[in-house]
Amino acid sequence: MSTTSSDPTLERGLSNRHIQLIAIGGAIGTGLFMGSGKTISVAGPSVIFVYMVIGFMLFFVMRAMGELLLSNLNYKTFADFAGDLLGPWAAFFTGWTYWFCWVVTGIADVVAIAHYVAFWWGDLPLWIPALACIALLLVLNLATVKAFGETEFWFALIKIVAIGALIVVGLVMIITGFQHNDATASVTNLWTNGGMFPTGFMGFVAGFQIAVFAFVGIELVGTTAAETKDPEKTLPKAINSIPLRILFFYVGALIILMTVQPWTLFSSENSPFVGMFALAGLAGAAGIINFVVLTSATSSANSGIYSTSRMLRGLAQEGDAPSGFKKLSGRKVPRNALMFSCMFLLAGVVLLYSGDSVMEAFTLVTTVSALCFMFVWTIILLSYLVFRARRPHLHDASNFKVPGGRVMPYVVLGFFGFILWALTTQPDTLVALLVTPIWFLILGVGYLFVRRNPRHEALRVAHMGKVAHERYEAATYRDSKAFGHSDEHLEQEARR
Repeated sequence: MSTTSSDPTLERGLSNRHIQLIAIGGAIGTGLFMGSGKTISVAGPSVIFVYMVIGFMLFFVMRAMGELLLSNLNYKTFADFAGDLLGPWAAFFTGWTYWFCWVVTGIADVVAIAHYVAFWWGDLPLWIPALACIALLLVLNLATVKAFGETEFWFALIKIVAIGALIVVGLVMIITGFQHNDATASVTNLWTNGGMFPTGFMGFVAGFQIAVFAFVGIELVGTTAAETKDPEKTLPKAINSIPLRILFFYVGALIILMTVQPWTLFSSENSPFVGMFALAGLAGAAGIINFVVLTSATSSANSGIYSTSRMLRGLAQEGDAPSGFKKLSGRKVPRNALMFSCMFLLAGVVLLYSGDSVMEAFTLVTTVSALCFMFVWTIILLSYLVFRARRPHLHDASNFKVPGGRVMPYVVLGFFGFILWALTTQPDTLVALLVTPIWFLILGVGYLFVRRNPRHEALRVAHMGKVAHERYEAATYRDSKAFGHSDEHLEQEARR
């Protein structure tokens, strides 16, 4: 994608407060609140290590994304640096796949929201809350970007308070020796029911399938780059705080849940967060927590629709999507792109009636979404490796380098390979794995038409010339470094 100038029509209306809470909201989603019940039921206490491993790996994806975005503040999203470093094809595939990721995630959120509403009104037809959710998303996203930031700020704050309350209530139950179904709340529940790995290695592997989806949206701060005030300070701060968030919100909450009662008592069909407060006899609190997870799913869908509209507009600006998606409303919101994305969320209404249970539908769409997000994360890592090879002077001048250098991207790519294998071990996730390539086949056919566009062909030719020039400059820079030129000289070269 073009990176020659910043977009004059998008305002940097998101403050540090907004970005920090959006980053938290991206790290706490439907996958944690609804999917953790199934993850616990298949992996037992080893799910703690599942979330720690995934969080550790994705931290390096985020650091790579951060270094790339800060290397050129004209990058509006990671689709921009993918196109700049890997070629126009990468911008096309990354932009459209990220759009598809969030549309599928939004469908999963619509399914989850309908499920949560049934907590209060079990006889209400599921399609009613599903349609109400889609209408609400349209209203929220047609406002200004500052209004979006405020909405997400409060949504994220609700999640933080809820998980904090769960941990406090859980600790009280543990201290007082709460009893349920002949079991006592105790730390020993983590290992006295078959050990930390009660379902064996394959059970541990199965835990990765649904847990990966809990992390989708962690890269959301990368789509806010063009509308972020002072990105040199806000982006690093948001990214560096991810490990602590994972430890507190994921690992801490799950440890409390499985300490209060043995993992064998958790149901894959229900949210363990709602269940624990009901278990404590706090019926009103259980309703409140159900409201929290309802707002969490709405927050996830809200962030997704925001992301898809910005990504779709960027694609339109580069000729990779219909030009109508470039248009902004009077509030500087890509209204056409918003309407188009929301239209696809109606598939969630159909999905509610297409399986034996809501969880089956949820597992299908979340696995497809996780696979597509892994593609986007892979593109980010590949872009970083190319950046290191062709622009060593920018890497040396960076104040936000990736820990572990070139090694960790390859480690993370290997981990993604492990996730793909894990998805083949269960029938429901295997089906999703087999159908996901259809999306990339559709994209491939679409790209064959797009590349015939004279403007797109000009971009490809310009990219090839730039690659040759950058390789020459990189070799010259490395030679200068090898011959012992001073740090001051190299810094001047880097700035130049």
